[in-house]
Amino acid sequence: MKRAIHFALLLALLTFQNLTVTAQEPIRIGVYLPMTGSAAVFGQMEWLGIQTAHAMTDEVLGRKVKLVLKDSKSDPTEAAGAVESLVKEHKVVGIVGGATSAEALAGGSIAEKYGIPMISPSATNLLVTRDKKYVFRACFDDSFQSQVAARQARIAMGAETAAVIVDIAKADYSVGLGNLFLKAFGEMGGKVVITAYIQTGDRDFKSQLSEVNGANPEIIYAPNYYKENALLAKQARELGIKAPILMADGAHVPELIQDGGKAVEGVYLTAHFSLEAVNTNLGQRFVAKFKKKYQRDADGFGALGADAYFILTGAIGRAESSKGSTIRTALTQMRNFKGVTGAIKIEENGKTVKSLVVTRVNNGKFDYVATVNP
Repeated sequence: MKRAIHFALLLALLTFQNLTVTAQEPIRIGVYLPMTGSAAVFGQMEWLGIQTAHAMTDEVLGRKVKLVLKDSKSDPTEAAGAVESLVKEHKVVGIVGGATSAEALAGGSIAEKYGIPMISPSATNLLVTRDKKYVFRACFDDSFQSQVAARQARIAMGAETAAVIVDIAKADYSVGLGNLFLKAFGEMGGKVVITAYIQTGDRDFKSQLSEVNGANPEIIYAPNYYKENALLAKQARELGIKAPILMADGAHVPELIQDGGKAVEGVYLTAHFSLEAVNTNLGQRFVAKFKKKYQRDADGFGALGADAYFILTGAIGRAESSKGSTIRTALTQMRNFKGVTGAIKIEENGKTVKSLVVTRVNNGKFDYVATVNP
């Protein structure tokens, strides 16, 4: 009898110790972003935002949150490998990433396969979340962005004709967004008189711009990344093209102004965030924390990184579980999260509903123009 009692006590002690260890283990959240390569500026900005958010909320379910970062190297294949590693080697319960649509599409397929909830801070392509149960986004998608861009061009700026210049190397972003704009602008009574194609890494766009100049559009829509767009704007002004230029969120980084200089003065952009538009308590606290931590103002991609982190940890907390399917259900039930970038709603089908801000380059900085609600 004594031996049985001793065995029962030992078993109870071991069970208690195991429960204690489990309770103390951190909640692992994976992050995969382009920290190097052509899209590194987006990943680096988002990582700063995620780290700031983590400093503000570093516990969930009574356990510390541990971030595990993988560099996707601005490459979809690397992104898929990063997610595979995060799930199988690091045993993460959720993932934040990737920054670009191409990387989010690649990584999202892996997250979906393993049933691990993934939230992209900034991938706007419609296909990122389509037919996915476990893939979400903290940003608006290109169906909304293109509608706002078309409205800005056609109504706010009064253009009846437009030229679209897209980067064919960015089919998941530039080409898709350009096609959506063309459709929306036409539905609003406008006409796209020419579509010109550039490619990442090219340095001379004068041939395409000469064709654009010949078509005499009232506005140019260039939904490309900042590097190509800065050069494009410079060469357009050198050729004497005076048409206003409208860009998208992929150009809303300080490097656009640094590289483009006076040529990007007056450029309009559809964007995710503006300091002047922050209207939530969390947003105000994040902006103050970011400024204190990095001695610079918060930016759009940093704010999106923070929102993705807050959304994921909030879902884990509401789910009261680290199980993927339970977290996924909590994500689809998020209706009015007052995030850094404003109010955010995630619908059952994974679609994210939120506002967009229009900004304009003025005196070497991005000025807030307006907030557009869905």
